[in-house]
Amino acid sequence: MLYRSFWLAAALAAGVTASQAPEYAQQYRQRLGGALEELRAVIADFDRDARENGLSRDEALASYDRSDEQFLNARGGSIRETMTRLERLETQSAAFAEQPSLAWPLIVARDPDPRLSEGALRDFRPAVPVTSDGFVYAGAGGLLIAFLLSLLHRISRLLRGKPTFGSRRAAMAHRRR
Repeated sequence: MLYRSFWLAAALAAGVTASQAPEYAQQYRQRLGGALEELRAVIADFDRDARENGLSRDEALASYDRSDEQFLNARGGSIRETMTRLERLETQSAAFAEQPSLAWPLIVARDPDPRLSEGALRDFRPAVPVTSDGFVYAGAGGLLIAFLLSLLHRISRLLRGKPTFGSRRAAMAHRRR
């Protein structure tokens, strides 16, 4: 009885934990929208400054590279990193738009932006899952932990030389013949 209670408690805990994935993904997605707006504004300002000085984006970046000042070299590297991050986040935003909300936690898990992840986790507030996505993740989490616990139980029985349920059934069927 205690063993089954432990399994039930573990499955419930895993289900509750997994049910938070859609909420976290939603909060991450909201931060993603804000980050995209800010990064686009930074790049637009850079492009405007370059144009006002008769330079294309590439020419402006090259001027940073040609500079003898370490600060300007570093600033050129920073703006390149900002442009790369913007491209990566735009790709992720497109994935959010193309996929159903059930897939959003997987999108975040596949390629999380460290700054967005950290901020979303820092401000994350667990929510009671009342969406179908939350229920799916809760069920998947509960089933996953139940499977893992079952697997660990079977392995421990094998290591101790005790038959598992399947091997016991096979032995009983063999004896009946």
